[in-house]
Amino acid sequence: MNWVIRKVFGLKSDEVTEEWRRLHMEELNVQYPSPNNIWVIKSKRMKWTGHVTCMAERRAAYRFSVEKPDGHGKTRA
Repeated sequence: MNWVIRKVFGLKSDEVTEEWRRLHMEELNVQYPSPNNIWVIKSKRMKWTGHVTCMAERRAAYRFSVEKPDGHGKTRA
């Protein structure tokens, strides 16, 4: 899950070398304190799951999350 947090907050310019670099998790936790980053991500996933379950069966998001793939769209040998 750390890659998600790094992707959200992006890169930072180093003050000494003036080069762009990835932030370490310790830096992210200091700069962007959160009660628990993993909990926040999981709660957003659960919220999305609730939206999908209320959707009509013809909607693509519902079909992708509920139905099993049938092999359509794959290249055939």
